[in-house]
Amino acid sequence: MNDQIREGSAPNFCPPTEEGVTISVQDENGDELQLEFLGLVLVDGRSYGFFFPVDEDNAALSSGEVVLLEVLDVDEDGQPSEFELVEDEAIAQAAYEEFKQATRDLYRFE
Repeated sequence: MNDQIREGSAPNFCPPTEEGVTISVQDENGDELQLEFLGLVLVDGRSYGFFFPVDEDNAALSSGEVVLLEVLDVDEDGQPSEFELVEDEAIAQAAYEEFKQATRDLYRFE
């Protein structure tokens, strides 16, 4: 694996500090989910995180559909600590377009 940190091509994009970083979150049913962090985009003063669900069929650093979560709070180090699923389709689409533009040199979109 390449040890170099990848950088996005937009000032509103915050890439992961290293590839393959995962976080654990609980869904609405209380089930634990593992999500690979793909990066944050800033849109209209709000931060949106893009994640890839990781399980036995989908390893980190693979590809597939992404999950979009809005950052609601940050910890004392300024790192996102609380998220909420983005349900507004217009907001989700705007954030996704920003993410695609910012990461066009990092990820391939279909």
